[in-house]
Amino acid sequence: MQLPIQQHIAAIVPYPPGKPIDELEREYGVTNAIKLASNENPWGPSPAAVAAITAMLSNLHRYPDGSSYSLTAAVARWIGANPEEIVLGNGSNEVIEFLVKAFVNNDDMVLTSHPSFLMYQKFVQVRGGVNVIIPLKKMRHDLEAITAAVTDRTRLIFIDNPNNPTGTLIGREEFHSFLTGLPESVIVVVDEAYVDFAEHEQRIDILEYIRRSEALPAVVSLRTFSKAFGLAGLRVGFGVMHSRVADQLHRVRQPFNVNLLAQTGALAALEDLDHYQHTLRSTTEGRRWLSKAVTELGCQAYPSHANFFLIDVRGDATRLYEAMLYKGVIVRSMKAYGYPDFIRITVGTADENKRFVTALRDCLQDLGYVRT
Repeated sequence: MQLPIQQHIAAIVPYPPGKPIDELEREYGVTNAIKLASNENPWGPSPAAVAAITAMLSNLHRYPDGSSYSLTAAVARWIGANPEEIVLGNGSNEVIEFLVKAFVNNDDMVLTSHPSFLMYQKFVQVRGGVNVIIPLKKMRHDLEAITAAVTDRTRLIFIDNPNNPTGTLIGREEFHSFLTGLPESVIVVVDEAYVDFAEHEQRIDILEYIRRSEALPAVVSLRTFSKAFGLAGLRVGFGVMHSRVADQLHRVRQPFNVNLLAQTGALAALEDLDHYQHTLRSTTEGRRWLSKAVTELGCQAYPSHANFFLIDVRGDATRLYEAMLYKGVIVRSMKAYGYPDFIRITVGTADENKRFVTALRDCLQDLGYVRT
C-alpha cells in the first residue's frame, strides 16, 4: 500500500488524553480509583440536564437543529451577547478548528504560548500553517514577546486565560495595552475555558472588545460546558465574536455539528444555574483547602484562577505520578510541559481531596522528596 502522506500531517503527535479510571484499575489492580488529572467537574452535571437528556433519548432518530437555535439564544442571554455573535461547536476545540480553517492558509503564522492547550498547534499543523511558540514568562503569557513576534504573516494569536496548566490570569489593563500594540489584521483568540472559576472583577470584558473592533484587532472568546457545567462527555462549547467573524466560521462549520443530546443537556444546564454556582463555590473552597494541605506537606502550591493548580513536589514528578497510580489516584505529571518537578491536580470533592492528600503524603515519604 502506498499512501500520499503529507509531511506536516505525519509530523503531528496525537493528543495525549489522561488515563481512564477503568484502565488504571485494570492495570494496577486497584479499586475505587479517583481521577484528578483532566480538570473535570467532580460534582457532575445538573440533574435537570440529565433528566432532559433522558427524556430526549426516544428522539435519537431525528437530526438535531442544525442552527442550534434554542441553545444559541440561551447562551446569548446568559452572557449578554447577541445570537449572531455566538458560534457553537462540538466542544470549544471545534471552534478553534473553525478559526484555523477560516483564516489560516499554508505558511500563515499562528502565535501560541508554551505551555498551553496543545490543540491550538495541532490544528495549525493540519492546515499547513506555521506555529510560532512563545515560552511563558514566570508562568504567565509573555505579552511583550508575543507582540514582538507578530509579522505581516500572523493571522491568529491564541491565549488561554486562565492559562492551562499554570492557572494564571491576564489583567484587564495589560490585555488592553496588549491589544493596542497589535495590527488590526490579527485575530486574538482568548480561550476562557476556565474563566467561570475566576472572580468577576478579574475577568476581561470580552464583549467590550468584540464590539469595539475599530482600530483594534478582532477578539474571539472561547467558552465550554465541559468544566463548570460538568458536561465534558457531551462535547459542547461556543465562541463569542463579532458577527463578521462568526459569519466566516459558519461557512466552514459542518451541519449538525452539535448533537441532539448536547444541545438538550446544555440548554437544561443553563436553566439550573444553582448547580453551576454550587460547582464554583465548592471548587473555590476545595482549592483553598488543598493549597493549604499540600503546603503543610512541604510542597509548593501555586495560586490559580481555575479548577486546577500546579504543585512543586520537590522531586521527579513522573516518579510521583507513577507512585500515586498504585494508590488509585490519577494526577498529571508536568514533565512533558517543561516542569519536571511539578504535578497538576484537579480540585475534587472533599472526599477525593482528602484521599489525594493522604496518598501524596505517603508517596512523598516513600520517594524521600520532602520531610513530612
